Amino acid sequence: MAEASSEMREQSSEREPAGSKTRRHTEADQLLPHRAATTYNGLTMTHAQLVDKAVRWLRSYRCGVVLSEQACASGEMPDAIGWKRACHSVLVECKITRADFLADRGKPFRQKPQNGVGCERYYCTPARMIRPEELPTGWGLLEWRSRKLEMVQPAAKNLRTATGFRYEMNLLLASLRRVEVRIEPQSITEFLKWKNRMAEYNRGSMPEGILPQDEEANSFLDPES
Repeated sequence: MAEASSEMREQSSEREPAGSKTRRHTEADQLLPHRAATTYNGLTMTHAQLVDKAVRWLRSYRCGVVLSEQACASGEMPDAIGWKRACHSVLVECKITRADFLADRGKPFRQKPQNGVGCERYYCTPARMIRPEELPTGWGLLEWRSRKLEMVQPAAKNLRTATGFRYEMNLLLASLRRVEVRIEPQSITEFLKWKNRMAEYNRGSMPEGILPQDEEANSFLDPES
């Protein structure tokens, strides 16, 4: 049986057109572009790895809420976007090849930046992949250097329009809806009130180590100065 199986594999290989294995691998890479690693200036990195670094940078940039790769109705799907107090948003688009960076220019929300999201907008790339003068007006640049993201050029802080703000609201609401679908039959409100139920079960007090909801740190509820 083993010999027969070996013969069948050999015959199948003989019938397979030249280059078909390469095509299969190429198609798989296109289906999983974020897993494909790119080497630039000696640095090998995947898009997903750079997005993860951008998310961490947004946290360090004092964004209290951060989302990655979530779409809104305009068709824009930010690699990473975070919000500070006063609804101030920070967009980070990650590019690991110049081709990706150049292709990004042709997207509708780049051609009409008033439809884009982000009060501040950054490209995030390997070091020296693009030049600051190639950036769209007002955009900043983050580069991965020496195992950390460095701000090469700061972004303007007033790039978002009223239209962009509505698209950000759409993105947040669509994301909340995805959460609700995943926790059904429980609702988001029920999920957020689990501490109240825990206090009820614990005779009116929270178990040790768990803060009541009104004592949780939440900068978005602080009065705006």
